[in-house]
Amino acid sequence: MVIERAAGREPLAALLFGREGRPAADAIADLAAGPDGFSLLNPGSAPPGSAELLRDGLTFDLSGLAPAPQRGVPAAVHRVALPNDFSFDALEAAWFMVGPHLAGAESLLPVLRVATTILRHMTGLAGLQAIVWRPARIVMSPAWFAEAVGVWLAGGPFPALALTALARSERGIGSEGLAFLTGQEFSLHARSGGPNREDSRIAVRLTDWLVTHGRVDTAREVVLSGVGAVWLEPEGQDRLNVTPR
Repeated sequence: MVIERAAGREPLAALLFGREGRPAADAIADLAAGPDGFSLLNPGSAPPGSAELLRDGLTFDLSGLAPAPQRGVPAAVHRVALPNDFSFDALEAAWFMVGPHLAGAESLLPVLRVATTILRHMTGLAGLQAIVWRPARIVMSPAWFAEAVGVWLAGGPFPALALTALARSERGIGSEGLAFLTGQEFSLHARSGGPNREDSRIAVRLTDWLVTHGRVDTAREVVLSGVGAVWLEPEGQDRLNVTPR
């Protein structure tokens, strides 16, 4: 489904509910309380089916709540921790996006940390069946999202399997959604044959390193904690070829 922009903004995430199961703004207000929660701005004057969320001085918009029409479900080709028979057919979406004053700053890590803190808190919504992270076209169970980003927010590695996707092919592993953060995706070439468990570990560690250090514009060797050295070689403006040493 084509996703229209909202005042130049696209959703960071979509919250998926069963048919006629989308919550109203009152349910969001009830959930907001707590040390990991957020505040609702002007709840009495917000348009029906929407809420403006505030945390740490940053605002985010949630739209497509009941009773407003649902928003379109963003495309998702990567599935994580969902049953084999999971289907979008009977699901309805609410959109989560940055507020107007943050347009263009969606990919900054301080903004993402606040955004994922709010989204993690919202995994407690009754009836929530899945979360789509739009930049990586990945759909996952709420429990998976909450655990993965929770580790990151507590000081652990970047959630490479929740805020990016790692797709296996016959020759290696490619990232999707990393360009949203660094401007580049990578292709990790397996040493021989198809990718194995060690290649997967390298891809996860590399994602964390690239998110921390940013784009790579010249060929270089990088030593990744726990998995050893890799050779990074840019290809064009938006891709890295990666070869384990």
